[in-house]
Order: sequence, then structure tokens, then C-alpha cells
Amino acid sequence: MVTKQPRKQRKALYTAPLHKRHVLMGAALSEELKGEHKRNSIPVRKGDTVRVMRGDFKAQVGKVEKVDLKSGRIYVEGVTIQKADGTSRFYPLHPSKVEITKLELKDEKRIKKREG
Repeated sequence: MVTKQPRKQRKALYTAPLHKRHVLMGAALSEELKGEHKRNSIPVRKGDTVRVMRGDFKAQVGKVEKVDLKSGRIYVEGVTIQKADGTSRFYPLHPSKVEITKLELKDEKRIKKREG
């Protein structure tokens, strides 16, 4: 995209197709993983273990329970808030505010992409 206009930038995010939304779900890798995979970031997937780097839940570590491409947020186990009726629910986090500490490598496509 070549425009700087905020309204067009926002519209591009809201109307992006799934294959482009997946790229926007990138999170930084930990120092160990950076050295091992020779990359700084990678898109977050369900099952990855992440550390929260910003916000009220800073320094909490947990597995990614859900990745919501529609809203561009991830849900991490242990990162919950209490609702008014006393029940708890996951707190949505932006993937740029977390650091991946362990990758889920069950998917063969992800392994090939990581190597190649």
C-alpha cells in the first residue's frame, strides 16, 4: 500500500484477506529461538508458548489457546479477567505485545517453511 492516510490504512487492515491477516499476526521470537531459526519474528499459532511483554499481564507465560484473525488478537491461557457476574474470560492480546518462547512444531508445513 502506498498511502499514508490513516483511514485507508485502517480500511486495508479491516478488509485484508486471510493470507495477509496471517502475516499481520507476527510476534517476536525469544533470543534463543532467534539464534536457532535465524529470524526475528514469526506468525503466532495455537499451541505456541508465549511471554506477555506489555500491559497488565506483563511477564506471564502461557500457551496460545486461540488465534482470532478477524479481530487480530490472540488468547493465552492464564491471561483472564473477571466479568461482573464472577465468571472469567480470556483477555485478548495483540500478537506484537508477546514474545514466542516455544514453537508448536506439529504442522509439517510450518517445519518446512522454518527450514527453507
